[in-house]
Amino acid sequence: MYTIHTPEGTRDRLFAECRERRQVQRALTALFARRGYAEVSTPEVEFYDLFLQSGSPLPQESMLKIIDRSGKIMVMRPDCTTPIARVAATKLKTLPLPQRLFYDQTVFRSGQAHKGGSSEIAQCGVELMGAAGQKADLEVVALAVDALRACGVEDYHVELGHVGFFRDLAGRVDMPATVIEQMRLLIEGKNFAALNDLLEPYAGQGACKALRRLSRLFGGADVLDEAEALSGGSAALVYLRQLYNALSKAGYGDHIRFDLGMVHQIDYYTGVVFRGYVEGAGDAVLSGGRYDNLTEAFGRAAPATGFAVDVDAVAGCLPEEGAAGLETLVHYKADALDRALAAVDAAPAGTVELSPCESVEETVALAKEKGARAVLVLEDGIERRVDL
Repeated sequence: MYTIHTPEGTRDRLFAECRERRQVQRALTALFARRGYAEVSTPEVEFYDLFLQSGSPLPQESMLKIIDRSGKIMVMRPDCTTPIARVAATKLKTLPLPQRLFYDQTVFRSGQAHKGGSSEIAQCGVELMGAAGQKADLEVVALAVDALRACGVEDYHVELGHVGFFRDLAGRVDMPATVIEQMRLLIEGKNFAALNDLLEPYAGQGACKALRRLSRLFGGADVLDEAEALSGGSAALVYLRQLYNALSKAGYGDHIRFDLGMVHQIDYYTGVVFRGYVEGAGDAVLSGGRYDNLTEAFGRAAPATGFAVDVDAVAGCLPEEGAAGLETLVHYKADALDRALAAVDAAPAGTVELSPCESVEETVALAKEKGARAVLVLEDGIERRVDL
């Protein structure tokens, strides 16, 4: 027997999953709008050249490709930031900076075969275009914390890092660029044993001890003290401490931590990077940072920062709430449609439904099958209730 499956990396979402996804999307988009961010939407299909031109860190094998009628390569939108940077630098180029933009879109990525990852990821996020400096970083990091809070998750935090710290340490070691890239991957993956082996030939150089510890430098604010002792100081660490002090004073300190081994995509990010975590999720549910060079690829130089939230990952961590079940089926004659609809609309969503049956007996049988507790009968100008 032939079984119809969804394509690998995709799945159907039913009932509670859809409800929880909408709950997260509504909470995030409402928060972003309150903070002055305006919604934009970009096509689900973009030219592949857009991502080559931007220097996107996404590997081409992760992009779902399509060939149009002229033979040009297109991709299903693998990332929201790059198309929005294109919009900000072209369609919005006459508007003054900064521009606060938000989106509620799906990205499409081709994961490794049989790894169980999702190929379609619902994201809500923001981009603050044309704002540099500490105040812009504070705004976006605080918004990231507030975004997780707004979703209704119970235990959450945001971890901060800075690509400048790794660059500073790597610049103090006489090491080929290829080895530096290999080291970055090992630090990002927290592969402690392999990192120790790679750094062994450089053990006599000053920054080697700090690099060896970098993948373990995560936790509370005391991590900054340890990093300063190991490195002898860094402008990136000073900046992170300034951010932390300001965020703590504003009441965000309990939800801020650090991960100085967050060195992903250092050619793309240019400053503070951060990830958000919630209890119950196996990986980060929020990711972002400063990327000051992206819009220049489209003709308008502007510093920028932002983040994206994985909607389904957050929705899967929401406290369980029982959905309102069907309570009443409404049996009505055609001339009582207005009264029947009024009864449905006045009740909590999902608790009252119209019956398509022709007789009261059929409606009662259907109500019992669906687990309803009563039938509301509207006929001949009379309203009566049949309890089941």
